[in-house]
Amino acid sequence: MFEAYVTNLGMYPEYGVEVGEYLKFPTTAEEVRALFSRIGIDGIRYQEYFITNYESDVLGLYDHLGEYESLDELNYLAHLLEEMTPDELEKLEAVMDAGEYTGSVKDLINLTQNLDCFEFYTGVKDEEDLGRMYLLEVDALQIPEYLVDYIDYEAYGRDVRINEGGHFAPGGYVFNNQGKFVEHYTGLDDIPDEYRISNVHARDEKTETRSILAAIKQFQEAPPVPHKDKAGPSHEER
Repeated sequence: MFEAYVTNLGMYPEYGVEVGEYLKFPTTAEEVRALFSRIGIDGIRYQEYFITNYESDVLGLYDHLGEYESLDELNYLAHLLEEMTPDELEKLEAVMDAGEYTGSVKDLINLTQNLDCFEFYTGVKDEEDLGRMYLLEVDALQIPEYLVDYIDYEAYGRDVRINEGGHFAPGGYVFNNQGKFVEHYTGLDDIPDEYRISNVHARDEKTETRSILAAIKQFQEAPPVPHKDKAGPSHEER
């Protein structure tokens, strides 16, 4: 679903290098432990991490993820995304593009479980498309054929969008249908045990010391860390 570039926070000021590696989500505690070992996070000398980049095939997701997110929350979000159908993911992308419930990973987790609060019409790209769809399909008005070309579909669509507070996203038109948004997730305590992956560190001191030295050498010679500077893939590219 997405990847996060996890970086050892303590090594950067100490050695002047960003020691990190991409972690694919969803993930497991074992994979996190192995990654922490490779980048020198041992829970003793080096305990803290931050995230310098995200990559995702969910359009626009990385714009709403920060440097200091909880790995547990990210993993829970990834599992929820993995369970969604392609149509649900497309609706989610549209709602995120509209900026609704995107202020935190907590908001995103709840959003994935409340998509029924939104209506989404795929492929509707502007007010003319919207007006035509509403008149001919949603409202299903019986318009005489000789009048079809005289209707101002754009003006009608503009009124619809304004009244609904709708938004044109890359994939189509979306609006909040004012259904009850239920906050299923209120914090870390609500994460199911099987999705918890944090509080794991490398296994023994000798192994960790070798890992730290190897990590420093590796990342001193490595190219610069990538940062968020590109748009996510379109649906056609996925």
